[in-house]
Amino acid sequence: MPPRILINGSKGRMGQALAAAAKELDLTVGAAVDVGDDLVGALASCEVVVDFSSPLATRTVLELAVAKKKPIVLGTTGHSAPEKAQLLALASNVSCVWAGNFSVGVNLLFALSRRAAAVLGSDYDAEVVEMHHRFKKDAPSGTAERLLEIIREERKLGPDALRHGRHGITGERTPTEIGIHSLRGGDVVGDHTVIFAALGERLELTHKASDRGIFARGALRAAQWVVAQPPGVYDMQDVLGLK
Repeated sequence: MPPRILINGSKGRMGQALAAAAKELDLTVGAAVDVGDDLVGALASCEVVVDFSSPLATRTVLELAVAKKKPIVLGTTGHSAPEKAQLLALASNVSCVWAGNFSVGVNLLFALSRRAAAVLGSDYDAEVVEMHHRFKKDAPSGTAERLLEIIREERKLGPDALRHGRHGITGERTPTEIGIHSLRGGDVVGDHTVIFAALGERLELTHKASDRGIFARGALRAAQWVVAQPPGVYDMQDVLGLK
C-alpha cells in the first residue's frame, strides 16, 4: 500500500504541485502543512515527509523526522557548504532522499554530464548556465550546484575553480576553472545547460523544464521508494538506478 505523505511547504509553488501530482497518481496526502502549522501533530498521520519549504526550516524538519523515525524527501536548496555538511550528517540517521532536482530528465543530465566530464579532457572548457523565474531566491540553483560538483569530482578540482560570472579584465580563461552563470526572469521553470567547449568544437547538454509537475512526480516517486530503504542519504540517481 502506498505510504501516506506529509507535504511540508504546502502553500508554495512546489507544495501545490505536489498536491496536484499526488491526486493525479492516486497517492494519499495525510497532511499538508506550512510555516506555523503543527508539524509534530501532522507527522503522526504520515509514513513519509516531503519537504519543499525553506532552507531555514530544514534542520527543524530533519530533527523531527529523525526523532519520529520518519523517512524524508528533501528538495530545499540554498544552504551554505558547512551547513549542508551538518545537515547531511543529521539526515544519515534516517532514510532520506535529498536532491536539488527530482526530474527524471535532469538526473539523466547529471549522468551524461559526468560521462562527458570524464571523457573530455581539460582542453574542453566547462561552463554551466542556468535560468529560472524572477521569484527564485537562491543562485546558483541546486541543480546547477550539483552539475558543478559532478564536473569538479571528475576533474579533481576544488571549490576555488568556480567562476560565478565574469566582469572586468579577467585575463584569459584557465583550463582549471569552471564558469557558472545564473539568469533570472519571467516565469521560467528551469533551464540548465552544460557546455564543454574546445578549439574547433563544442558539446552542449541541455534540459528545459516547462511544467513544475515533473519535479513533483519525481519527488513522489522518491517518497514511495525511500520508505523501503535502510537509514542513509540517497539521491535521485539511487531512486532511478542510474548509479
